[in-house]
Amino acid sequence: MSESTETIFSKIIRREIPADIIYEDNLALAFKDIHPQAPVHILIIPKKTITTLAKAESEDHAVLGHLLLTAKRVAEEAGLKNGYRVVINAGDDGGQTVNHLHLHILGGRQLDWPPG
Repeated sequence: MSESTETIFSKIIRREIPADIIYEDNLALAFKDIHPQAPVHILIIPKKTITTLAKAESEDHAVLGHLLLTAKRVAEEAGLKNGYRVVINAGDDGGQTVNHLHLHILGGRQLDWPPG
């Protein structure tokens, strides 16, 4: 994973790449994952570029909290009444493939544990 701040998510925020956007506010954007790993697989990204959770600073606390509350709202709107999983991959060993912090909401089926 490189340290470049220009990612596919930056292009989605600027509407240079299409995405199935299901929620947006001034801090965050949520859209359906193009390679879903569950019947419901939604990504939530901050509009501010934070490359990875490991690089988040104390000044990011408001946006980080907002992302979790957005996950709750989006999961409710997606009808995930029986539960869901929120995942943040951080760094290469954590499975992060896009150098822009993002949350995965996975649901719509029973999820296994441990995840992998």
